[in-house]
Amino acid sequence: MFLLTFAAPALAQTEISEFHPGVTLDGVNYFLPKTVFEVVIVAEKAVTTPGEFAPYADRYLRQPNVPMIESTTWTLKSITLMPYGVPDPAKAYSIKVKSKTAAPLVSLTDNGLLLSVNAEAAADPAPELPKAVPAPKPVNGRDFMTHDILAAGSTAKMAQLTAEEIYEIRDSRNALIRGEADNTPKDGAQLKLMLDNIDQQLFALESLFKGQTLTSTEILDFDFEPQLPAASEDNTATDATQRHLLCRFSQRLGLVAADDLSGEPIWITITPTGNLPQRTDDPDVEKKKQKMEQGVYVNMPATAKVTIATTQQTLLSAEVPICQLGTTEVLSEDLFNKHLDTHVTIHQNTGNVKRLWQE
Repeated sequence: MFLLTFAAPALAQTEISEFHPGVTLDGVNYFLPKTVFEVVIVAEKAVTTPGEFAPYADRYLRQPNVPMIESTTWTLKSITLMPYGVPDPAKAYSIKVKSKTAAPLVSLTDNGLLLSVNAEAAADPAPELPKAVPAPKPVNGRDFMTHDILAAGSTAKMAQLTAEEIYEIRDSRNALIRGEADNTPKDGAQLKLMLDNIDQQLFALESLFKGQTLTSTEILDFDFEPQLPAASEDNTATDATQRHLLCRFSQRLGLVAADDLSGEPIWITITPTGNLPQRTDDPDVEKKKQKMEQGVYVNMPATAKVTIATTQQTLLSAEVPICQLGTTEVLSEDLFNKHLDTHVTIHQNTGNVKRLWQE
């Protein structure tokens, strides 16, 4: 964000007009925003790895349905929309500075969005995304093998000895729980510590047969720009409803492109919550607006209900302001050329007036 200040000793008119690249030479160029959605998807990724002794799981542990091949499963947990404003090339304007002009203090974001006139304003901080959670470190069952197991001459023999070790550890665990073991501690905390260590050994050795499934939380995000609705005779919300294919989500691959048929479609529906502003030409309104062309342009966004859903369930429903569904208005030049103590701050993401005051 930066500030631009121009001043001169004498008072003259500050001209604000449409911006045309290569024509506007001296002045402060600024943009009004259009609305873009940052779509944030929280998903769980579960990677299953078969155990080294998976083919012997049924024979030695009576576990017939253990995984035999590596697989990945994605589960969609939530979707969040984060609306934000980006410069709209169709809404570029310039505050021209002439000689003997007392021009206003203008605050802009780094990408040229108007933040304030005759007031200092800071750009909004970027919203924080949810945090990804990595998968835990896999357990290495070989770390808990005995010397006899490691010295076995074949995989089948190693599997047999590992299974026998598992059964012995299970028996020891049961004896501790029942208080029948010779080394059963009388202290509860010590008993818990011993059981935790036994459980760790069991899990590691059993994973050699059953395999392991490690789950991580992944954050997937991309941008989606709402489009203008098709014009209708009465501009009603029903006629203006827009439905778009937002993306696709695959249980095997996670987030995939909208044209990738391996994923289930996720749809976004945008419905204005009231009548859209009239887009038909009104001579009286246009004539009045032309007299105000030296003012400051601001957005008047319209509110819409945004729904994101699959064919089976609704994932999100919220009402948000969307610049593209609204209009652009002009704050009269009289506010700035007759009352130089007029101050205006602008909402960064919508371009509408946040506050207007005089001192």
